[in-house]
Amino acid sequence: MKAIVQSEYGSADVLRLAEVAKPVCDDESVLVKVEAASVNAGDWHLMTGDPFFLRLMFGGLLKPKIKTLGFDVAGRVEAVGKNVTQFRSGDEVFGDISDYGFGAFAEYVCVPAAALALKPATLAFEPAAAVPAAAVTALQSLRDCGQVQPGQRVLINGASGGVGSFAVQIAKELGAEVTAVCSTSKVDMVRSLNPDHIIDYTKEDITQNGQQYDLILDAAAYRSVFDYFPTLSSEGTYVMVGGSIARLFQAMLLSLWFSKPHRRKVKCLVAKPNQADLIAVKDLIEAGKIAPFIDRVYSLNEVPAAIRHLEQRQVRGKVVIRV
Repeated sequence: MKAIVQSEYGSADVLRLAEVAKPVCDDESVLVKVEAASVNAGDWHLMTGDPFFLRLMFGGLLKPKIKTLGFDVAGRVEAVGKNVTQFRSGDEVFGDISDYGFGAFAEYVCVPAAALALKPATLAFEPAAAVPAAAVTALQSLRDCGQVQPGQRVLINGASGGVGSFAVQIAKELGAEVTAVCSTSKVDMVRSLNPDHIIDYTKEDITQNGQQYDLILDAAAYRSVFDYFPTLSSEGTYVMVGGSIARLFQAMLLSLWFSKPHRRKVKCLVAKPNQADLIAVKDLIEAGKIAPFIDRVYSLNEVPAAIRHLEQRQVRGKVVIRV
């Protein structure tokens, strides 16, 4: 089968299309013929080996242990292990396979059944592949970390990105009053997500406008957490779900400090793929409550170009790979 592989860390130039062995599943796994995948920031970090601690987490201090990237997948079940009862050959499925070795940038992948759910009936494969990691992260950040309640004021920074675009829609579904933050070129796209308010950060400093929010979900954390404190209500919560590594560490340290008896809370979400949340997202999609937004679609051999596009930080929604 064809797959995108890498044998060293580096830029997108280290990625190449190659012929590799088709995976063989065990009794607990599902063989999926990949129809589409999507690109995430995590793919870039694993490709470059930066930050260095990721090499410790996933193996391969000097050379990557993970040869084929990609963790959002949508496709058809080709075969199932003898102990798998949830799926059968021909089922259309989707999922986040980051807990099971990655490998979505390939024609086939083999993963445990728990990594997958039936694809939303209302979506084709390409939009379905844009859903799993971003939508589940948005759901967990709002429901679990933010504990959003109806009527609360929620600010979503990075509203035009993969996680941010789902977060706007899910927060609205949870009954929040949503303010979405983006740049001028992305205002029209964000408006299509139906937030209550939009702030163009190139024209207005959200930390200096006098507004306060019960929850700040930061999906584009490139400034200090302290900058947001004037914008956070006295009992509000700041949740980081994406951004620079420096800001990630700052949020992690502050989350430990604010675990003391403080009314304000600082949290850093480490999203955990799970089938129950994937099914919850599927139900929201089929009910017409949320939908993915696709920026561009690339072919499998164009994965390096897709990752270079992601590096520019100008993506609206998700970048999808047609396999």
